[in-house]
Amino acid sequence: MNPSTAIVLVRHGHVHNPRDILYGRLPRFRLSARGIEEARAAGCTLAQADVAALYSSPLLRARQTAREIQSFHPTLPLRQSRYLVEIHSAYQGRPGAEVDALHGDVYTGAGPAYEQPADVVKRVRAFFTKVRRRHAGSRVAAVSHGDVIVFAMLWAAGLAPTPRHKAQLHTLGFAGGYPATGSLTTFVFRTGSPRELPAIRYMKPSESR
Repeated sequence: MNPSTAIVLVRHGHVHNPRDILYGRLPRFRLSARGIEEARAAGCTLAQADVAALYSSPLLRARQTAREIQSFHPTLPLRQSRYLVEIHSAYQGRPGAEVDALHGDVYTGAGPAYEQPADVVKRVRAFFTKVRRRHAGSRVAAVSHGDVIVFAMLWAAGLAPTPRHKAQLHTLGFAGGYPATGSLTTFVFRTGSPRELPAIRYMKPSESR
């Protein structure tokens, strides 16, 4: 039997966003004071287990979150991966209220220049494949973004990555219906099969402190 490989996708901490826009891939969006505390809580939780590698989306808020986690694992290098970056959306820079009115569906009607859920799943699965090859039998932490984690969850649950299923994540038992900032979603692979759908575990460390 192959030892389990656990990949923990950490959603970055809360972001300083006084204009309440969909910041997407825009630069210079940093963690708020609350977000720093959430990142530290995630790091404290991850410090209770062996972590073999630490990855991050290239965006500032993700790198800041990863550095807080790294402070609990000072010998771990921090690697960036474009596979983990925020979705490429036509609504980037638009008011948050506009996106809320769409119930988070920033995909329907988007042109070919922008990502669809299937595109997001494709790159997350590529990241999982890379990690399972490099760090087989280990636990790896990777800081990413909300929709990236959501579509990874849907894929692991055997559900089609669609905006409709994204809005029904609560039916899978995830309180709040969406990964909280600073939350940990762990994907556990128990075999070496490339077709394996991993088990999913979810927690929000800042609520347990």
